[in-house]
Amino acid sequence: MTHPPGARDRFEAIYDAHYPAVHQYAARRTDAPDDTADVISETFLTAWRRIADVPEGAAARLWLYGVARRVLANQRRGRARRAGLAERLKDELSAARPSRPDGLDHVGEAFAGLPARDREVLALACWEGLTGPEIGKVLGCTATAARIRLHRARGRLARALGMTEEDRATAELRGESL
Repeated sequence: MTHPPGARDRFEAIYDAHYPAVHQYAARRTDAPDDTADVISETFLTAWRRIADVPEGAAARLWLYGVARRVLANQRRGRARRAGLAERLKDELSAARPSRPDGLDHVGEAFAGLPARDREVLALACWEGLTGPEIGKVLGCTATAARIRLHRARGRLARALGMTEEDRATAELRGESL
């Protein structure tokens, strides 16, 4: 996009003259500083893109208020769409969530009690079915490091479940994975 000569100087003059007013306009209509900053930046980005449409003098402030008003409306619509989508997704996921077979609540509790690092590597192996090299790629480490992390996490899970090393070895021989 090319701007006419002097567009940058004109934009800077508009920005300098009207930034405080646009800031106050946005701050009074938003709940969070981040939202205020978004309104201000979108408003002045629009002014830069449409510099030829920005009226001269004091009318520029009113034009900027109009832009800010539309930016705020877009923010509200986006927030409402995201909230609706999140609610639908939550409903779908809770309806599709498999129920845990009786007697396995202790496994979920033991898993939840592990450090996040262990839960992550176990979930990648068991839930996603990834191999050591694949886990390494996801975690940004070598395949060997991933296998070691997985081995240690399985051991901590087994201990949390009260399994002995013999129980664990037997499970691994049968092809069962912790």
